Amino acid sequence: MATAGNSDVAAAVQALLARLDSLLPPRREVDWTAPAFRWRKRHYLGGASGHLEAVRRVAHIDPDDLQHIDEQRESILRNTEQFVRGLPANNVLLTGARGTGKSSLIRACLARFHSDGLRLIEVDKNDLTDLPDIVALVAVRPERFVVFCDDLSFEEGESSYKALKAALDGSVAAPSENLLIYATSNRRHLMPEYMRENLDAKYQDDGEIHPGETVEEKISLSERFGLWLSFYPFRQDDYLDIVTHWLGRFGAGPAQIEAARTEALQFALQRGSRSGRVALQFARDYAGRLGIGSGQR
Repeated sequence: MATAGNSDVAAAVQALLARLDSLLPPRREVDWTAPAFRWRKRHYLGGASGHLEAVRRVAHIDPDDLQHIDEQRESILRNTEQFVRGLPANNVLLTGARGTGKSSLIRACLARFHSDGLRLIEVDKNDLTDLPDIVALVAVRPERFVVFCDDLSFEEGESSYKALKAALDGSVAAPSENLLIYATSNRRHLMPEYMRENLDAKYQDDGEIHPGETVEEKISLSERFGLWLSFYPFRQDDYLDIVTHWLGRFGAGPAQIEAARTEALQFALQRGSRSGRVALQFARDYAGRLGIGSGQR
């Protein structure tokens, strides 16, 4: 009877362990042959576990397709080339007008330097607290990794803000030599700024200005990026040049491109923006109506 009782207990324990195992994070092997990755967070038993999810189909963007941002393009390509060659390079912050090519420029770096060992890791703002785990995971790899944070901005008191500061330049641990952070934002200082903060500035008798501590805190993050690239709204002629470029890519002839100019301007007016993104969206719509550019997106 004791033997039967022990068997029942062992069976119950095995069943319990099997149920618990289904609630625990699965063991995941990273497919390092992928060109890009996403950091995915999953919650288990009140905790959380992150892993690198391979991205096989990456949107290919030729740097030469990004028009009227020549200076910004050359700066980030030069910085990235230094990085993949093992030379000193900077973390990069791209800020400015929406739709002007900030995110596309980072993806274009992958297209240009993937064959040289560059890999991209896309990390959501809310998961920036996991940056130390990501750094540790890739530190032993021979590839060069760019952590890509898109549309980055913070509100007061967010924990990911301080995590990013530490990862950039503020931790006792030395930064990984095979990882950089490239981030885009519509805010240069990455956090909201208020009129009342100007009132916190203090003035010495000799006229020296001491900004308030709140302002100092906000500036301290953006200045930890060694390279700042600013993007500005396009002029009308720039916008039409980009429309011309993309229609040409889709196979439109000179007469078709010339006939599209008025519609292109109306399209931008409806959107309230003359940006590269809007130019590409119009070109897709127009080319589709012409029945050209099959298989291209």
